[in-house]
Amino acid sequence: MLDHPTGAGSNGDIRVDFDARVRLEFHGSKISSDGGLLLYRELDEALGLFNKTVQSLRDTRKGKNGVHTLLGLLRQSVFGRLAGYEDVNDAARLARDPVMRQIIGGRAVDGQAASSSQMGRFETEVLATAANRGALADMPGQWIEAIHDAQPTKWITLDMDSSVSPTHGAQEGTAWNGHFGCNCYHPLFIFNQFGHLERCALRNGNVHSADDWKEILAPVIARYKTRDLMRFFRADAAFAIPELYETLEAEGYHYAIRLKKNTVLEEKISHRLTRPVGRPSKTKIKRFYETFEYQAASWSKPRQVVAKIEWHPGDLFPRVGFVVTNLPMEPDWIIRFYNQRGTAEQHIKEGKYAINWTRLSCKRFRHNEVRLQLHALAYNLGSFLQRADLPEEVAGWSLTSIQSRLIKIGARVVRHARKITFQLAEVAVSGPLFGQIITAIRNIKPPPRPA
Repeated sequence: MLDHPTGAGSNGDIRVDFDARVRLEFHGSKISSDGGLLLYRELDEALGLFNKTVQSLRDTRKGKNGVHTLLGLLRQSVFGRLAGYEDVNDAARLARDPVMRQIIGGRAVDGQAASSSQMGRFETEVLATAANRGALADMPGQWIEAIHDAQPTKWITLDMDSSVSPTHGAQEGTAWNGHFGCNCYHPLFIFNQFGHLERCALRNGNVHSADDWKEILAPVIARYKTRDLMRFFRADAAFAIPELYETLEAEGYHYAIRLKKNTVLEEKISHRLTRPVGRPSKTKIKRFYETFEYQAASWSKPRQVVAKIEWHPGDLFPRVGFVVTNLPMEPDWIIRFYNQRGTAEQHIKEGKYAINWTRLSCKRFRHNEVRLQLHALAYNLGSFLQRADLPEEVAGWSLTSIQSRLIKIGARVVRHARKITFQLAEVAVSGPLFGQIITAIRNIKPPPRPA
């Protein structure tokens, strides 16, 4: 079995002046910088991620365009993004990469993966149809279902938040957003407590933070409807919407949503807004909580509100926050629970810096929708590894660390008639540690379904 004969710079070598004995050679078809992707292909195999969800895609190609399967093209799109190649221009090199070819399987193993033009047509023509865009939007949730089947959870906490994807051209849907101070798209995300992206949607740049919340949240609620678990929801003041409260209450969700300050709310805690008696501390924060019922004019009934009042050293006035909730807990617990909503912002940052999901540079809005959903799949694939019982040395790594230290492992392929060997570099991850991670991945395989 022979490798593809060509590789980047394989026609000659490069010399260096500092040592005449040193010669540099480039063998794109034999050496990869992404050996750690093999771990994620094993994770895909354990959970059956791509095989399950690719069936919902419709192949619109005709004639001789079907050299590569939809499964192979989808894997190349997602695994490439996980490794940091967010643009289809990188497909020209990845088509010869031995790790990528092995991950895709089929004809790619002995030949080449899809070229840049093939990947471009796949993402902007095949996936951009209305039916396939809908299927892509459902895939992150379907993958999360596979994780829950393998590792059932007793509760689910949903965090909804919007973000900014700056634009630098005349893309459809881009607009100036005064809050972010730039031309942008304004996507909406829902994460769970494990950092997995339940669902996302691309929106025009000038929409309100909570626009389309129902279209994003309703499918997630429907997926969890039949599972026996406790349900929680958190969001900031942009989502303080009466219809959202009523939806969550009807579906059995406990929620904590921030409220904007107003004179009626401040009147309820007026006795806490004067400085406490005694000499102010120069180092300690004095913190108080109040709970009361409140009904805004647009609400159908009164609801519980928890206020947190903090007096900071040197401040003339207290810092006050309000949260509307139906949680039957002590006020300090409710505020701590709400404050954990900030992890959603960290997950968004991981998506931006590790997966680069703000790279939405296509002209058409629907093409950028496809790109965001492919980035979302890559993000989830990367974060799923953290649900495995990983060795202590790896368990605390962020997705950015996993990408730079675990995925970016140099690998050389050696092919024989009956076996393929990948020789991996040992720098951040040793051979024994790599083996422990493989074992942890295999242990999260879901139990077989009863016949």
